[in-house]
Amino acid sequence: MTTPAPTPAASPAPRLLPRLILLAAAAIMLAAVWWAVAAWRDWQQGYDPETVVAASLQGLQEQNVLVPFTARYVAVVTSTQSRLGLSAKKTLIMPGTVRYELDLGKLEQSDLDWDGATNALTVTLPPLRLAGPEIDIDAISEYRDGEILLTLTDAEKTLDAANRKRAQEELIKQARGATPMRLAQGAARIAVEQSFAMPLKAAGIDAKVTARFAATPEG
Repeated sequence: MTTPAPTPAASPAPRLLPRLILLAAAAIMLAAVWWAVAAWRDWQQGYDPETVVAASLQGLQEQNVLVPFTARYVAVVTSTQSRLGLSAKKTLIMPGTVRYELDLGKLEQSDLDWDGATNALTVTLPPLRLAGPEIDIDAISEYRDGEILLTLTDAEKTLDAANRKRAQEELIKQARGATPMRLAQGAARIAVEQSFAMPLKAAGIDAKVTARFAATPEG
């Protein structure tokens, strides 16, 4: 009678393979978790509110000057002169445009106050400055009286110089009135607030931005 050959023992390799697959999967999972945590930290650092605010400030400084508001005014002035018993009078009607400028180059990091507890940014602005007036020469009108004195003397030259000087002063005076200054400051505040708020919003940061003036306008 023939004795059957013994059955060979099963190889351990097939049993180890599932374990190796599980270990590899676990290693991949740990690596994925580590990468996700690292990426999250980088994202948080890249969109730090103060970093975004600093970048916005640099952008405004590079812009240098903001013109948030312009307005057109009309000055009406009259000058008179008397000589040799004669008198002369000239009236000047002179329109001009005044620009309200904000010197962004004067904005400093110390002008920004970030409150991390409330996600609020306060920006203190330099005073507005008035540029101009730019005179609309084609729209100037003049009226004169006293032809004899104007013809025989240099009274007309004197009256013209006086009227031009007074007209420019009158245009600036109108430009510095309460209503146009309020409108110009309001436009400047809105422009600056948006310049900081939009990058913050794009970075996913819900922040309240408030711009304010600390002093009266220049110019």
